[in-house]
Amino acid sequence: MNAPSPTVISISALNQSVARMLERSFPLAWISGEVSNFTRAASGHWYFTLKDDAAQVRAVMFRGRSQYADFMPREGDKVEVRALVTLYAPRGDYQLNVEAIRRSGVGNLYEAFLQLKEKLNAEGLFDPARKRQLPAFVRTLGIVTSPQAAALRDVLTTLARRAPHVNVILYPTPVQGEGAAMKIAQAIATASARAECDVLLVCRGGGSIEDLWAFNHEIVARTIAGSDLPVIAGIGHETDFTIADFAADMRAPTPTAAAELATLPRADWLARLESHADDLRFAMKRHIGDTAQTLDWMSRRLISPSAYIGQERARLGALQNQMQHATRIPIDRARLSLTRLTHRWQNQKPDTRATRLNITRDARSLLSGMQVQIRQRQQHLRALSAQLEMLNPQRTLERGYAIVSNEKGEILRSPQSLQPRSNVMVRLAEGTAQVGIASVQQQIE
Repeated sequence: MNAPSPTVISISALNQSVARMLERSFPLAWISGEVSNFTRAASGHWYFTLKDDAAQVRAVMFRGRSQYADFMPREGDKVEVRALVTLYAPRGDYQLNVEAIRRSGVGNLYEAFLQLKEKLNAEGLFDPARKRQLPAFVRTLGIVTSPQAAALRDVLTTLARRAPHVNVILYPTPVQGEGAAMKIAQAIATASARAECDVLLVCRGGGSIEDLWAFNHEIVARTIAGSDLPVIAGIGHETDFTIADFAADMRAPTPTAAAELATLPRADWLARLESHADDLRFAMKRHIGDTAQTLDWMSRRLISPSAYIGQERARLGALQNQMQHATRIPIDRARLSLTRLTHRWQNQKPDTRATRLNITRDARSLLSGMQVQIRQRQQHLRALSAQLEMLNPQRTLERGYAIVSNEKGEILRSPQSLQPRSNVMVRLAEGTAQVGIASVQQQIE
């Protein structure tokens, strides 16, 4: 009996089985390494090798994934990829299918970036209502960047071509490296304090997230927000975002775009001026035409000065006659009425001479009678005063008598009112005295 023959499989089936086994055995994972042999195909797919000191592996990132990457890897870049381990069946090559890519260490940096962004946003530092409008016409532009930065050359080239009339003040500062964030903040604060420019441009060229990290520090964001000058951030490439971009009053995708946003082209200003000049010339011509027409209309109404004076003189004479006629008649009537009233008053005026004589006589008689009565009253008053003086108790006291009263002020008139060992008040002519009663004896008549 013949033994069953072993199963024979094709290379394609073998590779597909191995690929499925790898994909089941190794789920999606983050893998770090150095990029080499990077190629971007016409289809948009990325092909490269990921290696370390001891090994390497091929990797592919298809166009549907690579278009969402925020940077394009370069030879020697340290990266981290989120990939599926698989096998490329046609060649039998073991490879990585990359889903996402980031620069090495970006995970921690990006987490710090998101935390700071959320914190400052909660404080309102990124609120659009806080941001300032850029001035329409910029005479002086301040630039905060490194003197050796390519971004500075791009900005100056753009300004020379686009707006040569704008003055430029450079506030030099390192834009990456240790301590760069503090120096960038100091340069911004210096520009704000000096107030030498109309707009401040904070810029640098593109780079990795580590290169741009100086612009992700809290001190830079707060200094930008506290600046007295409007700030435009032109940092990195269009896909690069930093905390400084959110804090600035305006974000530009590149330093060159920032220079374009800060200034209008000189040709545009000249065109505007020419347009305004045309509008002004047209308005002046229209105003001159309207004024000439008004002048013609006024000249037709104008008469010679002599004729106008004659008309006014005649009008003045007529008014004078009317005024004289209007005033003379009331005055004449008033004079006639006054004359009649004067005659009536003279006829009815009483004779007061006899009455004055009677009043004078009566006044003399009344004065004489009053003087007699006053003398009589004075004599009577003196008599009453003498009687009163005789009845004055003080005079009695002066003759040696005394008035005795108890503690309640009641006058005592009999011995029965006195009690032994009691006090009484004795009023004398020149004062009072308190006297103690030793004993009381009834007077025997």
